[in-house]
Amino acid sequence: MSTGELASTYAALILHDDGIDITAEKISTLVKAANLNIESYWPSLFAKLCQNKNIDDLIMNAGAGGSAAAPMAVSSSSSAAGGATQAAAPAAEEKKKEEVKEESDDDFVSGLFD
Repeated sequence: MSTGELASTYAALILHDDGIDITAEKISTLVKAANLNIESYWPSLFAKLCQNKNIDDLIMNAGAGGSAAAPMAVSSSSSAAGGATQAAAPAAEEKKKEEVKEESDDDFVSGLFD
């Protein structure tokens, strides 16, 4: 993220938080007050974005990403089987590690007292 993009984002959030209309001029004023030099197009881009969007919704849904792209598969049945196998693999591997660890601990202890 560039400095201009970040500075314009923060300026737009400050204006929104204070209940002030978000305009390119006001974003530029805040950025200049912070002693930052940014490209002239950033304030106007963010002002246009904020005119068409509900800022509260953007803030509340910032962490809500879109759905992940599904891997391409030859057929739907192989896709479902592949997904189930991939999901089960970490659990099976973890169980296998636990079993190996338990066996090795038992062998070590029994070897001490034989």
